[in-house]
Amino acid sequence: MAENIGHPMTRMPSSAKKGEIIEVRSLILHPMTTGLSKDKAGKIVPAHFIQTVDVTFNDKPLMNVDWSTAISANPFLAFKMRAEETGTLSIRWKDNRGGDWTAQAKITVS
Repeated sequence: MAENIGHPMTRMPSSAKKGEIIEVRSLILHPMTTGLSKDKAGKIVPAHFIQTVDVTFNDKPLMNVDWSTAISANPFLAFKMRAEETGTLSIRWKDNRGGDWTAQAKITVS
């Protein structure tokens, strides 16, 4: 399953007018296992879940999220932000096993 983890995707408009509210949508492939389930052989599937999601815009913190095992597999995150300046949005996910993934999207504000 390790080959099916990661591959973060982020979607947002590539351009906007100053002050416009835009929607950012992001998805990451991840099993998000709780450590409470068993596989077909009856062995416990170890916990493997995303713990933190950090969002920055032009390297300034925009949002920090703490997740737990209560989040479903292949988590989807959506939020709105006001487009004030041209720049790069970066979303970084870290899991409890040292996994670390980043996705970026650029926007031009006029």
